[in-house]
Amino acid sequence: MKEEENNHKKEQENKKLTEDSDNSKSEKKENPDQSDEEKIIALEDKLARTLAEMENQRRRFEKEKEDAFEFGGIIFAKESLSLIDNLDRAKISISNDESLKKNKDLSKFLENIEIIQKDLISIFKKNGIEQINCLNKKFDPNFHQAMLEIEDETKEPGIVIQEIQKGFMMKKRLLRPSLVGVTKLKSEEKQKDNDEKDKKNKEKDDDKS
Repeated sequence: MKEEENNHKKEQENKKLTEDSDNSKSEKKENPDQSDEEKIIALEDKLARTLAEMENQRRRFEKEKEDAFEFGGIIFAKESLSLIDNLDRAKISISNDESLKKNKDLSKFLENIEIIQKDLISIFKKNGIEQINCLNKKFDPNFHQAMLEIEDETKEPGIVIQEIQKGFMMKKRLLRPSLVGVTKLKSEEKQKDNDEKDKKNKEKDDDKS
């Protein structure tokens, strides 16, 4: 942010230099009887204006190049996330396949998938892509997308207790939010039913005693 402000400031200074040079040039055009010294000053002004224009063009080109590179990297990163999703689905599917559970090589196969997934995540990290840690964190709409609410009296409302799909960041920019389940308090009707059940159970225990 600070670098962008400095660049903007320099562009404004170069722009002012260009404008001042243009004004100076127009003033000198009005006087055809210029001395050699005035002509040299006019040429220096023209050179300074040209250099200022070149510098502004260079800065604009660098900014456009950076934006294009970053945009292309983000698109590639978003599409690459499906690889991790597919590996997660593969592990779940294979683990739940009854026909494969009896296979003695199942655990080794799952370990290999786990290794591939860890290597992929490591490559992501080297390129500034990191997974969002969301479990047991307060729900944040900037990083999380709530897919369901789960009643839980042991935690305060709005705590993430289930991760449905992993979320990722790329250099402080959100690639995709974590799809999560968050806690909520029991509804009043259910709370009343539970209270009544507890009361009846207590009365039964009292009768037995």
